[in-house]
Amino acid sequence: MKFASSILRNIRAVFVALTLALVILTNVAPAFAIESYQSNPREGETQLLETQRLTDEVSRYAPGNPDLEQTQERTNKGLNEVQGNADIEKMKRPENSQEAVSVEDEVNNLLGKITGKQ
Repeated sequence: MKFASSILRNIRAVFVALTLALVILTNVAPAFAIESYQSNPREGETQLLETQRLTDEVSRYAPGNPDLEQTQERTNKGLNEVQGNADIEKMKRPENSQEAVSVEDEVNNLLGKITGKQ
């Protein structure tokens, strides 16, 4: 009986270790999945200074201001009523991301490599 419980204890320990490894790998793997854009750590975050300036400006207004015409004018220029078209060239959107590879295409490419059906 001691022999069986000893084996069971070892199997349980191996099972826990494998489960832990699986949890760690599934949490880390998505970070390696997408290869389309690798940012340079030295480049830092994108500076959207004009967007920040306009956001600060709007936050200083009293409730109800800016008036409707000013809000509609900013909204028609670009993204939304606060940002307008500030820093629009720095933002990622479909018009300037045509060469980006989708996750679906990357997965299909990987599966094609694995199965040999490219």
